[in-house]
Amino acid sequence: MASILDEYEDSLHRSVSVQQSRASVGIPHSGYVNARLEKETPIFNKQRIDFAPPEKINSLVVSSNQLCMSLGKDTLLRIDLGKPDEPNQVELGRKDEARVYKMFLDHTGSHLLIALNTSECLYLNRSVQKVRALSRWKGHLIESVGWNKFLGSETNTGPILVGTSQGQIYEAEISVSEGSLFGTNPDQYFRQVYTLEEESGPAPVCCLEIERGIEGKFFIIATTRKRLFQFVGKVPEGTEQQGFSSIFAVHADHLPSFREFPANLGFSEIAFYTPKLRSNPRSFAWMMGNGVLYGTLDYSRPDSILSDERVWVYPPDIDITVNKPISIVLTQFHFLLLLSDRVKAVCTLNGQVVFQDLFLEKFGSLTRMIKDPTVQQIWIHTEKVVFRYHVQRESRDVWKMYMNMNKFDLAKEYCKDRPECLDIVLAKEAEHCFQNKRYLDSAKCYALTQNYFEEIALKFIEAKQEEALMEFLIKKLSNLKPSEKTQTTLLTTWLTELYLNWLGILQGDPSQRNLYLDTREKFRTFLSSPKNKDCLFNNRASIYELLASHGDTEHMVYFAVIMQDYERVVAHHCQHDEYDEALNVLSRHRDEKLFYKFSPVLIQHIPKKVVDAWISMGSRLDARNLIPALVNYSQSASTQQINEAIRYMEFCVYQLEETQQAIHNYLLSLYALCRPDSLLSYLEQAGTNPNRIHYDLKYALRLCAEHGHHRACVHVYKVMELYEEAVDLALQVDVDLAKSCADLPEDDEELRKKLWLKIARHVVQEEKDVKKAMACLSSCALLKIEDVLPFFPDFVTIDHFKEAICNSLEDYNKHIEELKREMEEATQSAKRIREDIQEMRNKYGSVEPQEKCAACDFPLLNRPFYLFLCGHMFHYDCLLQAVFPNLPAYKQAKLEDLQKKLAATSQPSKSHHRPKDADTISLGKGQQSREQIKADIDDIVAAECVYCGELMIRSIDKPFIDPQKYEEEMQSWL
Repeated sequence: MASILDEYEDSLHRSVSVQQSRASVGIPHSGYVNARLEKETPIFNKQRIDFAPPEKINSLVVSSNQLCMSLGKDTLLRIDLGKPDEPNQVELGRKDEARVYKMFLDHTGSHLLIALNTSECLYLNRSVQKVRALSRWKGHLIESVGWNKFLGSETNTGPILVGTSQGQIYEAEISVSEGSLFGTNPDQYFRQVYTLEEESGPAPVCCLEIERGIEGKFFIIATTRKRLFQFVGKVPEGTEQQGFSSIFAVHADHLPSFREFPANLGFSEIAFYTPKLRSNPRSFAWMMGNGVLYGTLDYSRPDSILSDERVWVYPPDIDITVNKPISIVLTQFHFLLLLSDRVKAVCTLNGQVVFQDLFLEKFGSLTRMIKDPTVQQIWIHTEKVVFRYHVQRESRDVWKMYMNMNKFDLAKEYCKDRPECLDIVLAKEAEHCFQNKRYLDSAKCYALTQNYFEEIALKFIEAKQEEALMEFLIKKLSNLKPSEKTQTTLLTTWLTELYLNWLGILQGDPSQRNLYLDTREKFRTFLSSPKNKDCLFNNRASIYELLASHGDTEHMVYFAVIMQDYERVVAHHCQHDEYDEALNVLSRHRDEKLFYKFSPVLIQHIPKKVVDAWISMGSRLDARNLIPALVNYSQSASTQQINEAIRYMEFCVYQLEETQQAIHNYLLSLYALCRPDSLLSYLEQAGTNPNRIHYDLKYALRLCAEHGHHRACVHVYKVMELYEEAVDLALQVDVDLAKSCADLPEDDEELRKKLWLKIARHVVQEEKDVKKAMACLSSCALLKIEDVLPFFPDFVTIDHFKEAICNSLEDYNKHIEELKREMEEATQSAKRIREDIQEMRNKYGSVEPQEKCAACDFPLLNRPFYLFLCGHMFHYDCLLQAVFPNLPAYKQAKLEDLQKKLAATSQPSKSHHRPKDADTISLGKGQQSREQIKADIDDIVAAECVYCGELMIRSIDKPFIDPQKYEEEMQSWL
């Protein structure tokens, strides 16, 4: 094991030296460069708004990118932050000394409530310019509003909750429409549903929040200066518009659940963090006298939505008697406290102050801090200035805090896109698990780090944790790249050695049986892993040696199967006389070469199963390659075992329809040896056409002759068309068989007669049976009585032949009469032909002077012409032009040759000094030759009318335009 580790160290020497060189210049040994090229921006980035208010700012609210602020006594400024250059100013129109006490803006930025210090309340909708007084609200100083985020719209708030300074909680609804702007009051109703109390009596309702859980359950959170109340109840589906009275009615006789703390700021404020737009808040932070109560919101709990609560006390520099916090805002991992001159950000994970921003005195005292939940921006204002904070990458250092808290899963979640940080977390987690003796978990984590391989491996070896070491090596192996082949090979070999050692230890301990089986399964999974397949295949010789050195034949066979080294598997089974198992491997993997190699051995022991396996392989096996195994087997086997060989050969011939001559010849030899009846059946089924017979005829003849199968020999003779030999041999067996052979040469009457004479000679001379001889005469029409008589002895009386002789004479008479009748018919036919010829010579047709050529429509008598019996008339050249393209090639050539000869005979003689007799003879010969040529041309050109004959019928499927000239014709039309 140590030697393998040394080899692996050598293979990693180059990468280790690179890491060491990095460490020498201050780079961590993890291999990641942790340098920041630019100064990282802070999480909370402050921006002063370029705005100089004409009057002091009394109050500011913001939601859904809609900002509203109260200026001075009577002015309200509304700004759409998407269009900051288009502010909207609204006058409250108050003549008295009323001042804005608080403002409340709903989640859509559409509904603005303005609470005055005179216990009055005004309402302003985003779509209108006129402020409306809520008459039903008069007499109540509004401290908080719980907006309905589930039923509210731009024109209707839906049922909302309103908290007063006297501890009452009212339910109300505000609705605005075009028809009601100058008519009825916008407040639909205003009714009390509950009163909050502390130990001293009713207390101001500092905050209200409405949240909906699962299955129609609603959670209402209400706070006073020291208490946090929860109201839980269901609103039936479809009745949400009726409000929340039913929830408060449940607690009419008893107090709801609440949290209470002794210290008192004189007020309290609760903030929520919502991770996504229009989703439920995930966490809360309640600022009260004793600190900040922080926790998460669990909507699945039946009675309380608050979960994982803890109190973070205020930082030491905050004294609630001197500089108590004014406002609180909650983000994903921090809550921000607003003091009169500064802002502090406290991490919700560890309670540490991670950010502090001090404001200059020239800006004045800080008044209020609020967050826009839709865009996650934080707003702070004094009476003179407005500031805005952008939250940027808040989770950047959260992983460190979770890591220090040993919450490694959360730490990894928040640094998954920063590999250098993830490596630190994994190393810390691995070390933590190792210290707590969770070695397997430690190995899994170490395998994912960039720590030095040899240090970690030696760490587990020193701790004698082989199982953890194996886990580490497995994980490390799975993380290697395909290009790291050397490391992969070394790790694979080392793991194989470790598995075999571990299995050897466990196998000898019966009490560890379950662990042994589990480890064996893991080892097999490792060997069969697709990722390790190439490496194991390339180094299979080393793996075989390791398996052999441990004597683990079971896994050697298993590994051979995985490597598809079935030859080794089958050989192993054969060596151990496990022939059925060997055949099962062959049948399962269906490798033809292995069948050829191991069939000679297997068929000696399990012939029937081997033949069944061959048959199941079908055409994938070449039966010619199995014949040697069958030959060796059949030579030393009994008849019953030979039948297995015959069964496979019959399968090849009849099922696979094999045509190889070797297969058919071997089947013939088996039939001749053991099944003579099947031999003749096979030969007859093969037929008598030599071209369709797949066995060797000469071999079959010799084989049948050697074993005395005469009928089979006769059949082979017939196939070879050796009919004389077939008849000669058949006469030794059966006369009827000989007769069937004698009729075979149907086209050779002389041979048939000769064969029948042989049969007749045999019947007369050998069997001396006159009746049979006469039967031969009736079976063959070619034999006459006079052909058979020489075979009979002299003492045979004519009585035996009387009937045959009479029949022969009658046949002769009939033949003579038939010849006479044929001669008379021929004489009459010749007479009729002569009459038809004479009639044709006298036949004529008349042509009028105005007749025209049917082809060119010009006068017919201007040029040589043809007249057909159908009435059509053509000029010679017009007919030739129409007929020539449709003539066969040989007739076209003949016609051209005749035309050349005709032109040659029409040329005048070049010699003017020939003798008179010679010229006359030449002219006579020329005229005779010319007439013959013209007659031959007429036979070709005028054989039939071009419009009425077969030529017109054959041209039906001919295209109007020649395909070769189609493109040219098409272009001419464009």
